[in-house]
Amino acid sequence: MKSLRPLYFVASFVLIVGLACSLGGGGGNAEPPTQPQPTQPPVQVQPTDVPPSTEPPASQAEQYFTDEFDNNDNWSYFLIDGTKSQITEEDLPGLDIFTEDSHLTVDLNEKNLWVYATYDPFEYEDVRVDTRVTNRGVNNNNVSLICRYTEDGWYEFNIANNGLYWILAASVDGSKKVSYGTVYNGGSNDIKAGKETNEYTAICKGRTLSLFINGNEARTITDNKYAITSGNVGVSVSSFDTLPVTVDIDWVKISEP
Repeated sequence: MKSLRPLYFVASFVLIVGLACSLGGGGGNAEPPTQPQPTQPPVQVQPTDVPPSTEPPASQAEQYFTDEFDNNDNWSYFLIDGTKSQITEEDLPGLDIFTEDSHLTVDLNEKNLWVYATYDPFEYEDVRVDTRVTNRGVNNNNVSLICRYTEDGWYEFNIANNGLYWILAASVDGSKKVSYGTVYNGGSNDIKAGKETNEYTAICKGRTLSLFINGNEARTITDNKYAITSGNVGVSVSSFDTLPVTVDIDWVKISEP
């Protein structure tokens, strides 16, 4: 069900070209070893004399860390058509999602488009997710933190730029239609409206769900209805009736609660 679309990293082409140049030049034509003189024993090359490899180490995914979106290919995204609450496989022309200058940018020029990016290498039961986001578009948009994501559903902490928030439980049926159940909803004066920067925190620990806005607790509530137990974490940005929606996600921190 999940649309496994890797995020586009603008630095990828430069990195690939750089690697190709380093592998194609210089180090492949080493001089042959000097032949020993008849009166001298052969020189024994010790393992420490072997030059170290110049190839970069393979990137390894981390379970708990802060991702500043420099060099990371462990995120993928999927789309929901907000007019139908339906997961779509289409790459819509109004969507641009990419990494640049150490942040993830979501640029939406189509109404009612909900974009979800998930960190795929690990599933979590109890987890804390922090993020810092900067709004560079219209005031009518939502930013969400996701925990316990699976193809069947997830918890979503949904913060509107206009000062409202929701704690939701999403469920997905066989036709990929998404239904959202409200665990709690309210408003917060801690949300900086307009073209501002906000920090949000979501904590999923057992049945307890907590939302923090700019360091202040907005709500902690116990969910005894949906009981989603484990899954991936992620972030989301949504457009509604006004455009354009442009949000920079400066970083995402995944940690133990």
